Amino acid sequence: MDATAKAEPGAEKEQYSMHSFGAVFAEVRIDADLGRIRIPRIVGAYHVGRRLNAKTAHSQLTGGIVWGVGLAMMEQTLIDARDGRVVNANLAEYHVPVNADIGDIEVAFVGDPDPQINSLGVRGIGEIGITGVAAALANAVHHATGIRVRELPITLDKLIA
Repeated sequence: MDATAKAEPGAEKEQYSMHSFGAVFAEVRIDADLGRIRIPRIVGAYHVGRRLNAKTAHSQLTGGIVWGVGLAMMEQTLIDARDGRVVNANLAEYHVPVNADIGDIEVAFVGDPDPQINSLGVRGIGEIGITGVAAALANAVHHATGIRVRELPITLDKLIA
């Protein structure tokens, strides 16, 4: 590599997307009698450029999807209206999904290495796996029930009309 090569992208930065992106699709099953919302399947397709390590890339995105399920179905931040402070800022009320909460997760990689980003054609994966999961679950719940939930977490009490 040339020692004088610039690390900063040039005009390409203005012409091309420099970030990873993806799409997430979810299937839900709702049992109103038992008060359960189940998620049997989530599919995510991502363009992350060249994957330097396929196994860790797949694991990163799978973990992001699980994290997104927790965000959509279990996490809630309660704010004290008097002073704007978070009243549940501790791990005592922080719920996370476990194996029984997660169905099949499929992760697909689309696209080719991205030579506009860098010479290796790689993009960052980071937290791209969580992006879109809550929206996909909210849309799946809307499709199943006809009720649009606009506030997380998505819980059965919000589906009772």
